[in-house]
Amino acid sequence: MPQPEKIQRSDAEWRKQLEPDQYAICRRKGTEPAFSGAYYDWHKDGVFVCVCCDAVLFDSNDKYDSGSGWPSFTRPANSDCVDEASDHSHGMSRTEVLCARCDAHLGHVFPDGPPPTGLRYCINSVSLQFQPRADSSG
Repeated sequence: MPQPEKIQRSDAEWRKQLEPDQYAICRRKGTEPAFSGAYYDWHKDGVFVCVCCDAVLFDSNDKYDSGSGWPSFTRPANSDCVDEASDHSHGMSRTEVLCARCDAHLGHVFPDGPPPTGLRYCINSVSLQFQPRADSSG
């Protein structure tokens, strides 16, 4: 699949579009407190899209309870929807997960997840918006 067209906005435009907590996390690389987000204990069928640009990022079929307090997924919805970057902040070495379309900070990916990937995409709820699956009944 081709890479989606990049969305670029000024800092002022992002501030106007986003709620303060969304801006702090998505544009300033913040983190919501564990067990505080809307989706860490979410069990509905559908997809999770970027709160900044509506790009489809994760599928509920790949969501699992990691016990971390953040929504966790074994993989992105497709290989082109997220980018990764080295993150050496807070005295740690981690891999940051970003929306490939708008560069929103989503969270981090860790190599301690379940099969089939062995990965744990640990994502901030505030960076996501849930959309029920179109063909979902009930």
